[in-house]
Amino acid sequence: MTLVVETDGNTNGKRPVTAAERIKEAENVRDELWAALHAFGITLPSLCVEPAAYADAWPRPLVELGRCNLQTARRLTDALRRGTGR
Repeated sequence: MTLVVETDGNTNGKRPVTAAERIKEAENVRDELWAALHAFGITLPSLCVEPAAYADAWPRPLVELGRCNLQTARRLTDALRRGTGR
């Protein structure tokens, strides 16, 4: 398996990252975001790791937030405002 060296967003150093590790990291972030939103009663029905990431040899996966209805958008806005104290 080929290793790629990239900057780790959580540290100031560099670490080897395989394609599988990148995908797993994206899935973990998606799950953490889902849990955080769920704590506020917010569901983003299309929340996922972009499907194209699973087919790419050098994935740079994106977490897709997808679309939501107006009520969900308002709840998300309220949660963000509460989190920033505004």
